[in-house]
Parts: sequence; structure tokens; C-alpha cells
Amino acid sequence: MKDEMEIYRRQGFATPMGMGQAPAVLVIDFVLGFTDPAHFGGGNIGEAIRRTTELLGIARAQGWPVAHTRVVYADDGSDAGAFAMKVPALLGLTETSPLSQIVPEVAPLPGEAVFRKRHASAFFGTDLAAWLAFRRVDTVLVAGCTTSGCVRASVVDASAHNIRPVVVTDCVGDRAIAPHEANLFDMGQKYADLLSLEELRAALARNAA
Repeated sequence: MKDEMEIYRRQGFATPMGMGQAPAVLVIDFVLGFTDPAHFGGGNIGEAIRRTTELLGIARAQGWPVAHTRVVYADDGSDAGAFAMKVPALLGLTETSPLSQIVPEVAPLPGEAVFRKRHASAFFGTDLAAWLAFRRVDTVLVAGCTTSGCVRASVVDASAHNIRPVVVTDCVGDRAIAPHEANLFDMGQKYADLLSLEELRAALARNAA
């Protein structure tokens, strides 16, 4: 691993971007289906949801924009595509399905946006990019699940929209820990800054001093 890290260092990866002046919080797919190992959940997702309640407390106190996402398909699956072909069980995430409802712990408050999506990225096929641009957001603090799937895809697309992604590491989770850790590492090298919730608190305190 030491030799591998030297390759990344020598090639200039993992340069910190820092937070900009106008952050928002993006909470990806914390729905009931992702809390249940019998459906899409497991791993450290439950703990990530608990920590995200703290992140939302920070965001709401600061007055930052907050956006949530849900995976939602038509009842008859008529809007499904390749993602659902690969994971057919996703078609159970319909508008009224209990599995597709945001968990009560991180339920949106009035004024917080909820974007419905059918693909991994929170940006693809949604109005999220326009919503962030209208609010002049330059940084997204990312929470949600899964780290290796929808979180990663959304982080890559945020970078492609020239928005700084900051993955709050204890506020994202995956059904298996190995892909969670591997994808945190890779996002931190290429696309995002990584901050724990405590590191975020410390950064905000320094900026306020």
C-alpha cells in the first residue's frame, strides 16, 4: 500500500480543493429500502443515517440549501432502463412504495428539495444542477448511500459540473465495507475532498474565528 500511495502522490492526485463560499448538503437515497438488509441495505448505512442527522443540524443552523434524492420508478416500470435491467429489484421503488420513502430521521423540512431519479447519479435526468446553480452553490457536502454506487456517481457528476464535492465520510454508507472504503479512497484521490463530521465542524469553527 505504501508503494501504491507513492504512485498517487508522485502523479499529483489528492490535491485539496477546500470548501467554497456557498455550500449545500446533498443527501442521497436514505430511504427505508436502504436500511433493510433484506432489500438494499446493510453494512454501515444505519450509522451513516444517524450521523447525517447531525450534518443536517449543521446545515439548517447555517442556512445552507439542502437537497434529498429518492429512486422512483413508474408503477408499471415503463420508465425503466439499463440500471433496472442490471438490478431488477429497483423497480419496487415506486412513488408510494414504503421502500422508497425517506427515513424519518432525515426527513426533509419545508424548503428542502426532493429529487426523484432513476439512475445512480443525483444529477442525471433531474433538475439538481439547475437548482444548485440558481442558488449559486459552489460546494456540495455529500451524505447518503451507497458509497460505491449513487454517492460515487453523484460525486463524479458534481465535479463535472465544476461544483466542489466534499464527501462527509461518516455520513455515507454501503451494504459492504470493502467497496465503501475503496470508493472513499478513490473519490478522495480524484474527485472530492473527504472530511469526517468532526473535521467539518472544526473547519467551520476555524472559518468563524
